[in-house]
Amino acid sequence: MSLSDEALVLACRRGDETAWETLVERFQRLIYSIPRRAGLDEDAAADVFQNVFASLVERLDRIEQPDRIQAWLVTTAKRETWRAVLQRKESRPPAGDDENEEDPFERLPDQALLPDEVVLQLEKQHAVRTAVGALDQRCNQLVTLLFYRAEPPAYSEIAASLGIAEGSIGPTRARCLQKLLRVLQESGFE
Repeated sequence: MSLSDEALVLACRRGDETAWETLVERFQRLIYSIPRRAGLDEDAAADVFQNVFASLVERLDRIEQPDRIQAWLVTTAKRETWRAVLQRKESRPPAGDDENEEDPFERLPDQALLPDEVVLQLEKQHAVRTAVGALDQRCNQLVTLLFYRAEPPAYSEIAASLGIAEGSIGPTRARCLQKLLRVLQESGFE
């Protein structure tokens, strides 16, 4: 059974290194995706990621609602991303006489930093990933094979990979999706 976000934060406050590793692992994809979705490159996204968790280390004892650590991390990542975007804009060389020179910020996917809808979508994806991780090994593997690949493998490959009969994949999938739904509902997923 995995620890709640609040339990992880409290364990981190006590200096539990395993809890810290679990906390970072739990939120790394979500936090890293925020600067990437804002159009920052991998290095800048890694810097944002490091700054977010460095800030967490500094403020860990002052976080008033440890059960809302995900919201704190997302807000901090959005702020760090905004700072990184502004720093890049400020550090670019002044426009020269060449008016045909392309502005690299024109290539950003979206001039708006991160609309709340996108952050909400990232949080939902994170919640689903976390719920899939909480499933038993067989369901976790089946859901991953069926839904986390661009093209799901053939049922014969899935059956061979999981060591089950090909005809039992459908009923097993239905049971696993019911388990996933229960985990999501228990976590307050809407």
